[in-house]
Amino acid sequence: MRSVSLCFTAVALYALTLSAPSARAQDETTHSISGGGISVPGWKGTLDSQSAGSVNDAKLSQEVGELHVTTGPAITYWNPANQASGDYTVSATFTEPKYMDRNSHPHPYGIVIAGNELGTAQQSYLYCAAYGNGNFIVRGFGPEPFQVNGRRGEANAAVHKASGPGQPVTQDIAVSVKGGKVSCSINGTEVGSYDKSALVTAGKLKSTDGAYGIRSAHNTNITVSNLKLTKE
Repeated sequence: MRSVSLCFTAVALYALTLSAPSARAQDETTHSISGGGISVPGWKGTLDSQSAGSVNDAKLSQEVGELHVTTGPAITYWNPANQASGDYTVSATFTEPKYMDRNSHPHPYGIVIAGNELGTAQQSYLYCAAYGNGNFIVRGFGPEPFQVNGRRGEANAAVHKASGPGQPVTQDIAVSVKGGKVSCSINGTEVGSYDKSALVTAGKLKSTDGAYGIRSAHNTNITVSNLKLTKE
């Protein structure tokens, strides 16, 4: 009985060890922003879930031609006037002035495309985002979240790495729709290409036409410059 008991205990401890990172990820604390909200004319924000808080728990402002995002909860920002259709590329430069400034591990930020019914329970959109540790992630909502390149994304040598916590890191991110493909490029290198037919389908995107904007995960501090649409 003693050997059986010890074996069971070892197995239980091992299971807890495996599940611990996932549990920690789910239990992360979101640090709301004092004086948050949206002060850029025409722009709107939407959270992944209304239960995550309010758009006033994050902050979008504009300073010297740059958008400045500080989160709070993970949030997507867009201007309804910014619409893309057909074949196009949406690009911008993202700078994390102090890597992991508001968190204990890397969190991503990047480009949003294909936004439809944003801010409603039926919203759908796709984003490609970079981490300051050399990883990137492609994910969408339709309206439930769906993965494109894995739950935690993947590493790619094109994605810049910060030299350490508190140090700056910059990423040039572009998402393109061309023919039957949707692709993401970071710092001039295509890091992922996906079949459009696999993305525009039930439970995923309504269309690759729609609003475009930016997204940042929770507890981040970034600036965004040169957000633009280029028609292919």
